[in-house]
Amino acid sequence: MNFTMRRASNLTSSLLSRTVAAAYASATVHHRLLTTTTSTSNARRFWSSTGSARAVAGALASVAAVASLSYQEVYAKEPLPADLAPKEVILYQYEACPFCNKVKAFLDYYDIPYKVVEVNPLSKKEIKWSDYKKVPILMVDGEQLVDSSAIIDKMGDKIIPKRKADTSLDDDEEKKWRGWVDNHLVHVLSPNIYRNTSEALESFDYITSNGNFSFTEKISVKYAGAAAMYFVSKKLKKKYNITDERAALYEAAETWVNALNGREFLGGSKPNLADLAVFGVLRPIRYLKSGRDMVENTRIGEWYTRMENIVGESSRLEA
Repeated sequence: MNFTMRRASNLTSSLLSRTVAAAYASATVHHRLLTTTTSTSNARRFWSSTGSARAVAGALASVAAVASLSYQEVYAKEPLPADLAPKEVILYQYEACPFCNKVKAFLDYYDIPYKVVEVNPLSKKEIKWSDYKKVPILMVDGEQLVDSSAIIDKMGDKIIPKRKADTSLDDDEEKKWRGWVDNHLVHVLSPNIYRNTSEALESFDYITSNGNFSFTEKISVKYAGAAAMYFVSKKLKKKYNITDERAALYEAAETWVNALNGREFLGGSKPNLADLAVFGVLRPIRYLKSGRDMVENTRIGEWYTRMENIVGESSRLEA
């Protein structure tokens, strides 16, 4: 049983014991009062049908309500105060891009509404207006932000002002693992996603199904993109000295679980920016073959499920 379940279970058990005891005591007093004014048999029937039933029902209702609340409190997003929330956020992205998904995990967790513009990876016509030709690009109230980690840093400084003055060891750990995501974890993803032609096509089927493409564009992007990324992934595999794609992915997943050191999240009881970064880059592969294999063959599944629960529904606005 994980920390959250133990915490809620302990709280529920404690509350149940105290409430039932109180209900029993109250019902007993009620019973004693009744026996002074009516016969013993009538008092027993009345006590059984009214006092104890109502007391126990009330106790159980209280327990259920507080237990439910405790789960909500443990797994709760961190929505922003209205005065800190930006008015308009637009993300230019590729659906399966790990760096874009890092940004989306951050926006989703802090419940910041955002619009998405899917960029055609072949023509990039959607970002012709920008001197910066990579994704993600985040437009925040008319200001252009680029590079996923820089975007998150800048957004974090705006919406989490206390982070500026916090120089604790926790921040050092967070910084270390955010760097690990950018410099290691993302590099093992492409060789896995595009490991062979079937997995490459599976990935681009996901991309084109979630993007704003015409029918003709979907066909060209799916097959041309899958073929291109298949060969790119082979180059990346060689560049980063990866001999076995799956083994590298499993090792990275286990490295992350070891870093948690028994904690619910790297941030403790709530995710920090490193948790959001790891979750973000893994989210687009989770239900592809590579992600399914990862969860089946490593210990990362429980942490990932906790992250899914706490990040919750996307705050993405429909176009």
